[in-house]
Amino acid sequence: MLRNGLVAITGGRCLQWWFSSGKVCRDVSMTSNHSVSEFSEELFTFAKSYAFFHGYVSICVCLFGIVTNIFNITVLTRNHMKTPVNQILSWLAVSDIITMLSYVPFASHFYCRHSLDHRSIDKNSHAWMSFMIFHINLAATTHTISIWLCVLLAVVRYLHIRSPTKGISSKIRRMKQAKIMISVIYAASTVFLIPNYMSNELLPAKHQLSNTTIYVLRDLKLGKNDTEILVLVNVWLYAVSAKLIPCLLMSIFGSLLIYNIHVKLRQRRKVLQISGTNSIRLSEHSRTTKMLLAVIILFLVTELPQGILIVCSACIDNFFDKVYIPLGDVMDIVALVNNAVNFILYCSMSTKFRETFVHLFIHCSCFKTTRPQENGYALTERMAKLDSHSNNN
Repeated sequence: MLRNGLVAITGGRCLQWWFSSGKVCRDVSMTSNHSVSEFSEELFTFAKSYAFFHGYVSICVCLFGIVTNIFNITVLTRNHMKTPVNQILSWLAVSDIITMLSYVPFASHFYCRHSLDHRSIDKNSHAWMSFMIFHINLAATTHTISIWLCVLLAVVRYLHIRSPTKGISSKIRRMKQAKIMISVIYAASTVFLIPNYMSNELLPAKHQLSNTTIYVLRDLKLGKNDTEILVLVNVWLYAVSAKLIPCLLMSIFGSLLIYNIHVKLRQRRKVLQISGTNSIRLSEHSRTTKMLLAVIILFLVTELPQGILIVCSACIDNFFDKVYIPLGDVMDIVALVNNAVNFILYCSMSTKFRETFVHLFIHCSCFKTTRPQENGYALTERMAKLDSHSNNN
């Protein structure tokens, strides 16, 4: 798919079946050693093998991710869970859901329903190829939103550790600031990618067997001598502003988070005689930061290699065809897994999230008992204690 603003999806033996350049059915066995390196041949062989499974695997990951991200939103928007960080995580889940909702019909049609080794009238119909462009643009937008939300997450958490919220008014102010920044990221990502939307174009082509009209994407000829200047500028802007800069900022603020949490813990252990309540507060504070660091690291592992590959595609001749295209499905599934695993991280590393989830979806369905209410929501005594002692951000 075009998850990064570049065509990143492979198609088995026909790794470029939707391009207008006529490079269809480019089988590894059809390429000579003079034109494709041994490394590239191995990549194409791997791409062929994995492409037949990618559609089914990605659909399973998407369905799991959609359900678990709905869980994330439901839990994180409870009254006692409302903090600037949880607000960002909620909108991160919204972005991930949109990405995966779009990917399910895409994978179902282009991978599961149709053969991967050729164009066809139904596969390359105007409606489905138009949907592909919509999916390409939507996924690029939501993915850009997600990575910048992760940057905001690191910044907000770092600022909170440096200057913790004190009092309701301070917390309300930071909540408003977080809402504004989230809105800016959603709007700015959409506007910024308008040139990317305009670079994707459908072109008519003749189906050789039936002599009917099918539709393919205009080949951007990335990494070729005749690549358009506007295409190169668009690719560089996307790689730098939607990949490399966010990864750099996440690395910086992630490192500062690690340093500051260790400093704060050492200071508190010296000042406080840790027991009972203080121990709970320190433990929950540390777990929350570690959980957010895990989210940041997952984004770095997913996004930084993609950013480097995009830059190489723009700089190195034929790199896009020989390396980026065969790795497309792998980059897609890694990104989809990253979208889907946050629920597991939250449950395993946040007591407050885990107990809220259990109370919402398990306890309520298994035990119909009268429960005490707090802010319109039932809390156990343990959760109420965690709520009063855990970090407000």
